[in-house]
Amino acid sequence: MLYTASTWVLPALLAITLHEAAHGYAAIYLGDRTAKEQGRVSLNPFRHVDPVGTFILPAILIFSRAPFVFGWAKPVPVDFGRLRNPRRDMVWVAAAGPAVNLFLALLSARLIYVVPELPVGTAEWAFDTLRNSLFLNAILFVFNLIPLPPLDGGRIAVGLLPIGAARSLARLEKYGMVLIIGILIGLPWFGSLIDVPIRPFEWVVLPVVDAVITAIAYLAGLI
Repeated sequence: MLYTASTWVLPALLAITLHEAAHGYAAIYLGDRTAKEQGRVSLNPFRHVDPVGTFILPAILIFSRAPFVFGWAKPVPVDFGRLRNPRRDMVWVAAAGPAVNLFLALLSARLIYVVPELPVGTAEWAFDTLRNSLFLNAILFVFNLIPLPPLDGGRIAVGLLPIGAARSLARLEKYGMVLIIGILIGLPWFGSLIDVPIRPFEWVVLPVVDAVITAIAYLAGLI
């Protein structure tokens, strides 16, 4: 258990920390220093963890042997009104997080080439850690691009849609996380009660994740 945990902790901390920091750095570059002023533009992972989303919910899912693990970090504060071009720059700030996860996934795939040069015991751990990093960052990339606020994909959609549709979608932000939890956890639970398999994560998200991992592996020269 300790070995398995050690191969997940480092990728998870890097994925979460760099994802959130990327939002902050992008916002600063585009004119909003809110995250900087609140001390959230940091590579310290403990500044980004959310007690419920980062620890409690994933632990419950792990120990209940759920088919997937779901969680979130504390969002980096962004005042879109302070951006130089709020609608356009909202898209770039939101996209920065998933872009970092995509980069980390590709970097993990490329670093697998280094594994055979490592000592045997270290090589096994490094391979498992890089494999987990590739998988985790691919999931974060795909999941965060779901076009539903407060996910990054929802913010991107709000910035790209016509004003009327954007406003309607933006109103869902306060309910977005409840909807996501309901779809990913509530629907499978309800399906188990009526003995009907309902697995939106496995049916919708994982096939896209598999496609992304295959593309990354191809670009990295692994296949």
